[in-house]
Amino acid sequence: MHYFITGTDTNVGKTYVTCLLLQALRRAGRDAVGYKPVASGDRADAAALLEASGDPALTMEEVNPVFLKVPAAPAVAAMMENKRIDLGTLRAGYESLAQRHDTVLVEGAGGWEVPLNDIMTMADFAQALALPVIVVVNNKLGALNHTILTVRNIQARQMKCAGVILNYVADERDPASISNRAMLDRFLDVPVLAEIMHGETEMDWPLD
Repeated sequence: MHYFITGTDTNVGKTYVTCLLLQALRRAGRDAVGYKPVASGDRADAAALLEASGDPALTMEEVNPVFLKVPAAPAVAAMMENKRIDLGTLRAGYESLAQRHDTVLVEGAGGWEVPLNDIMTMADFAQALALPVIVVVNNKLGALNHTILTVRNIQARQMKCAGVILNYVADERDPASISNRAMLDRFLDVPVLAEIMHGETEMDWPLD
């Protein structure tokens, strides 16, 4: 089974969580690799996925086929570099990995609806792949609105949301971070798969 990893916003810890998931799968004996179809600004996220994938034959270009130097939304970065993101290239990269590995974790860029080009968003690409979606949330004040909007948009596209992972980006807890899980359980019909504490370096694979 393959999954698409999205976030409620940028800097919610998608790469951090995806790497923990890859490591959990590999500890369980699964052949799992990460895929970052588009990276903007730098390739640090792609490099982390490459390392977590643990496959010495895997290359950076396979993990991240489209790299844009401008640190902006993919559509904006591509426009500023006089490029156009070809979704066929992104899909071909995924399919190549999916044919060779048991599990591919596809990590999006930014939030769910970040623009990829002048007509499509990352959500459109995820929908074209038809993968179940895992939503990574920065567990803080405001997370409820962002999470409910994201999950309901996924479901409105007739896609499966496999669940939500709450990531404690900050070290300190506050009333919102403590209560968010209970409210998400009340308002959403998808599970909270895990809560990752700040600085946590290991987790179990929460699905199948």
